[in-house]
Amino acid sequence: MSTGSARTGRSLLLLAPLLVFLFGFFVWPLFSMMSQAVSDPAVLRLLPRSAEVLPDWDRQSPPTMPMQTALMEDLKTVDDDQALGDMVRRLNSARSGFRTLMSKTMSALDDTTNPPTDLVSIDKRWEKPEFWRAIAGALSPYTDRNLLAAVDLGRNAAGEIEHLSADQSVNRVILIRTFWIAALVTFACACIGYPYAIIAASLDGWKRDVMLAAVLLPLWTSLLVRTAAWFILLQDQGLINDFLRATGLIEAPLRLIFNRTGVIIAMTHVLLPFMVLPIYSVLITIPRNLMPAAASLGAHPLRAFLRVLLPLSLRGVASGGLLVFISAIGYYITPALIGGPGDQMISSIIAFYATGSANWGMAGALGVVLLVATLLLYSVYARLSAEEPGRR
Repeated sequence: MSTGSARTGRSLLLLAPLLVFLFGFFVWPLFSMMSQAVSDPAVLRLLPRSAEVLPDWDRQSPPTMPMQTALMEDLKTVDDDQALGDMVRRLNSARSGFRTLMSKTMSALDDTTNPPTDLVSIDKRWEKPEFWRAIAGALSPYTDRNLLAAVDLGRNAAGEIEHLSADQSVNRVILIRTFWIAALVTFACACIGYPYAIIAASLDGWKRDVMLAAVLLPLWTSLLVRTAAWFILLQDQGLINDFLRATGLIEAPLRLIFNRTGVIIAMTHVLLPFMVLPIYSVLITIPRNLMPAAASLGAHPLRAFLRVLLPLSLRGVASGGLLVFISAIGYYITPALIGGPGDQMISSIIAFYATGSANWGMAGALGVVLLVATLLLYSVYARLSAEEPGRR
């Protein structure tokens, strides 16, 4: 027993660096991102007195004096401008007009020569219950606001989920665009990768090695370098347009960059190996005598392909397609450099929320939506990639 415990202890010590790495660079960032999506204590942290008074309010009648007094006391003690900005941004997203209202209120409370007796004397908007409902609804440290907004949903004054207005509904359009671009890239990779994999599987010796090396070579090059190369190739004075004009096929340069066409071309080149390799791994397991056997029985080559080779290789096509699609929906660099404003994918929006507006809640919520979609697709990919029952 002691010997087994010692072996277990040594095994855990050997695995400790890996476990620490996984926790520090995968589990903790993932948990932090997901917590940002549902956690928002910005209001509760600055309004503790209001949090004690507002639960007794019916949310319909005008604000009482204890409510106004508690809020005034809370605002007077605020000394962190960044925390105040986070609270105002949170409240303004729930009720427009809070930014100017809070700025006016803070200025009045800072006036020690003529201190206000209540909030209504500062601004008549404090009489309206909807502003207090926004505060009451934001006092909870947990919220589904970001997750709902990630798919263009929100809650009305009654707390019911409804679609956001047209001027606020952008995330769903971008999500649909992301999946559509990923689907186009997957289709393009299948159209190119399937014939390529068939040819590579039918060859032997150094010819097969050369074809596989041509597929694997892009994987050894940085993604940024490959995308920059396509930026040079696809521009109006790039090699592709120069070649087409030199051969007389076109007179004016084709628009191949800063549009959807350039994004599809560049992403297809980058992700093509992830389509070819799964299909190739399935094709090399199919006996080569099946197609000649079908031909000897009178089947046309096209019919033999559709009835014999294609069904046997569909497992590889499905695995490669899912692998390409999963990788494509998270792309950021290629659409950012090659695409135009209408070709940006969800990763660009996540980057904007994270770095451009410092809205980590929305960035985390969109990341959760993308993570859920990826996990669902990965579960399908894992099932397709698993060994079939009874197969050796």
